[in-house]
Amino acid sequence: MTHDEILNKVDHTLLSQTATWEEIRQICDDGIRYHAASVCIPPCYVKQAKEYVKDKLPICTVIGFPNGNHTTATKIFETQNALENGADEIDMVINIGALKEKQYSYVQHEIEEIKKICGNKVLKVIIETCLLTEDEKIKMCEIITNTKADFIKTSTGFSTAGATFDDIALFAAHVGPNVQIKAAGGIASFEDGEKFIALGASRLGTSRLVKIEKSL
Repeated sequence: MTHDEILNKVDHTLLSQTATWEEIRQICDDGIRYHAASVCIPPCYVKQAKEYVKDKLPICTVIGFPNGNHTTATKIFETQNALENGADEIDMVINIGALKEKQYSYVQHEIEEIKKICGNKVLKVIIETCLLTEDEKIKMCEIITNTKADFIKTSTGFSTAGATFDDIALFAAHVGPNVQIKAAGGIASFEDGEKFIALGASRLGTSRLVKIEKSL
């Protein structure tokens, strides 16, 4: 694959606690320049970023981030607010504790409620693979397939590890045809990106690939 083809699948990401508007604006400029799939930014910058990019680039933001253990009502409010501010895509974190307690109906219901609010906007579900057993990852593939969510996503980038090739292969083997895959966290090179795509990912959550391309 060419670098351009890989960059087209990148959610160009800046979610650090210290992110300033100037840095977010630069992320948006780079996302437009390199034809990224979206920029993934903190909720507090969504309205300003949407007004800045207009229709040149989709704006993605995060919900229940990074721990996932907000109440469902809080996540619903966050989602509504983000959409009102102009978000085009939502990346939500599941309640990992609920999953580990096998409260599967709770986890599925929460995803379904947020997808109802999203409507035709893209919803990606972050399961934080580094904290899960293989059986839990497979169960989340099943749960997300049973919802109307658009993507299963590996990681927040704020826990102990990011995407692995094995996790993407596992997802590809267990999600239904209605669910796409996003690899996020720790994607260090275009070679990594190409391998994740070859294994089944259609989105890559990273900031490094654009930085590498800018340095060439």
